[in-house]
Amino acid sequence: MAEPNEDDALKVLARVTARLEELLDRLPVEIAKDLRARIATLRTVVLEKRPPALVLVGRRGAGKSSLVNALFGAKVAELGHVTAQTGRGRWYEYEKDGGALSILDTRGMQEGGAPAESDEAKTALESIAIELRAKAPDLVVFVAKATEVDAAVAPDLDTLERVYEEIRRAHRMDPPLVAVVSHCDVLEPKAIRLHARPDEKNGERPDEVDEKLRHVVAAEHALAAKIDQRAALRERHVETIGVSAYMSFREGGAVRADERWRIGDLALALFRHVPDSARAELARVTRTRAVQEELAATLTKATATVCAGIAAAPIPVADIVPLTALQAGLVATIAWIAGRSLDRKGATEFLTGLGANVGAAFVLREAVRAIAKVVAPGGGTVVSATMAFAGTMAVGASATAYYIQGKSLRDARRIFRREKVKEPEEKR
Repeated sequence: MAEPNEDDALKVLARVTARLEELLDRLPVEIAKDLRARIATLRTVVLEKRPPALVLVGRRGAGKSSLVNALFGAKVAELGHVTAQTGRGRWYEYEKDGGALSILDTRGMQEGGAPAESDEAKTALESIAIELRAKAPDLVVFVAKATEVDAAVAPDLDTLERVYEEIRRAHRMDPPLVAVVSHCDVLEPKAIRLHARPDEKNGERPDEVDEKLRHVVAAEHALAAKIDQRAALRERHVETIGVSAYMSFREGGAVRADERWRIGDLALALFRHVPDSARAELARVTRTRAVQEELAATLTKATATVCAGIAAAPIPVADIVPLTALQAGLVATIAWIAGRSLDRKGATEFLTGLGANVGAAFVLREAVRAIAKVVAPGGGTVVSATMAFAGTMAVGASATAYYIQGKSLRDARRIFRREKVKEPEEKR
């Protein structure tokens, strides 16, 4: 669990969550049951967050270390340009911008020579097995070059099957398998730049762009078919995605070239298949907007449902007080996901700013006063479950627009005004 002084945003949510858990025993059984599940989501995703544990498997030159750097957008893993770089398989904790990934960066399979780092194990598989016994992975990522997915990939898949055997033996589990087709940039026509923006195409012919994309799809299908022929892997295989992870760094770590393509799509695929407790760290590390938005949406829905349940509960404290505290915690957490540090004061100022010009937002206008009254069970105004749910969904949408999407406060107010009057959908 996060340390008490880790981040202001987490402290805000931790205090509110603890207060809500104290109230559960005073609520009707049916309301308490649903709220426990929603509060558990908030606690697991944010308060019990931890780095995702990924096992990268692939032969030498497949691009495993490059993939790690591409996810971070920085040089965190050494690259072996001529000889095999990664030695004994080991868990590495890579950190950047307050987030981390725990990665078992394995010795490349089918190496032509000894790796640059020493390794007491005789084979790549032995090296992997040692570390797999130390920690259970959340996800296995199999990496194969686009030009090799239909050539000599069988031995790699044999080893991948044995990796799963080691995981089952050590942990009695079968984590999901994401297959990555790397080096898609070298497919024909080679001169076509997958990473280039539309306004940077420099006269590239659309038919040649389409041709290259067809080759990417063909490589994805070829690798997926090879995996799905293996009964031991088929059930665990959840996605195959082609990417380009090429980045070049100057001495000191400055980015010299960035030709990444679809790394954001890969980050989203990883996000959707890791446990809830590993999602917040992944969102912070990759800074992928789609990942941040999906996590913010998950937390917003959970928080809105908790607010609705409290507003509907027939107890004196089921009023504006805990609802506003929850909304402030939601704002602070969404800001944290986006890489911002926001304390309770900053969160309530944002809430007040949203409500300053929209008239019927008394819940937000009274944010600071209401939070101060959490210890006064009889205070506050009872609000309907519908208003609590819609208002909190609007707060989450506005905070996402402002902190994650980079929109102005004026735009955030407009989004809040639009969203808070929507008819609530099914809360479950």
